[in-house]
Amino acid sequence: MKKNIALVAGGYSGEYVISVQSAVTIEKNLDSNKYAVYKIIVTREGWTYTAPDGKQYEVDKNDFSLLIDGNKIKFDCVFIGIHGTPGEDGRLQGYFEMLDIPYTSCGMVTSALTFNKSYCNKVVAAFNVVNVSKSAHIFSNQPYNTQDILQQLRLPVFVKPAEGGSSIGMSKVKTAEELQPAIDKAFKEDTQILIEEFVKGRELTIGVYRAGGELHVLPMTEVVSSKEFFDYEAKYTPGVSNEITPAPVPAEITTLVQQTASKLYNLLNCKGITRIDFIWDEANNKLFFLEANTMPGQSENSLIPQQVRAAGMTLTDFYGAVLEEAMKR
Repeated sequence: MKKNIALVAGGYSGEYVISVQSAVTIEKNLDSNKYAVYKIIVTREGWTYTAPDGKQYEVDKNDFSLLIDGNKIKFDCVFIGIHGTPGEDGRLQGYFEMLDIPYTSCGMVTSALTFNKSYCNKVVAAFNVVNVSKSAHIFSNQPYNTQDILQQLRLPVFVKPAEGGSSIGMSKVKTAEELQPAIDKAFKEDTQILIEEFVKGRELTIGVYRAGGELHVLPMTEVVSSKEFFDYEAKYTPGVSNEITPAPVPAEITTLVQQTASKLYNLLNCKGITRIDFIWDEANNKLFFLEANTMPGQSENSLIPQQVRAAGMTLTDFYGAVLEEAMKR
């Protein structure tokens, strides 16, 4: 008998469009012989399933079910495909935990922690397993002084929303005069901002997941952007960045990244698919933590699907393994 899977996509943030693209890939690659998939689009206006005949059904949020032609559909598992709030920041995770419905991502606490880049940096630094760039954390409802920030940090710096993805609202600041406009830009996206010293190096990213009770690392990718940094355009415009999988780095660096990513996955108590990003300071041979992405993109050209294919797997097998692991928990 097929298991009922809710594939939730959309969300309340600027990453809505990316989430919907991810959901297309996930839905296409879930084994229809094993799973009955119901794609549910989450917006502030409602949580809606659109049937093949075009008829729409609203989710009953009391128990996260659908009533279709008099039949109540309850779900064996939820595949969360929302980037940003409420699917990446722990809100939906807490909701599903209260309803005792399995889901594919990290738990509520880990999701909330990793979603906030500044707090996550502080926790990762305390683990003492990888370098973390020096940074400042400011809030829109609290006073801050740009001169104080510039005394604490060395230019250039990155200014980014503390809770946000896809590099929306992010700037690279090279001069003191550029700092305030960059802060203003980031505050349009979030009420908290991370200001982080720039580390010159090569960007390396690796997917980690648990399946069959074992931890697995995917082949590592090096991201080479034709722009100054891997911003929204570089991430989602074909040809702007070059993503090389497996990353052409020395074997010892590959091993270091694999081991460090595995440690962080366990120390942060991650579940499901997590992509962990690093900067390798090649000149000083130091590895820096960049961020842990607990809801990485799944569109056809996204990094995780690239890494899955490089590992010799199909997305159908990969997503199936992730779902089955979630249903064991």
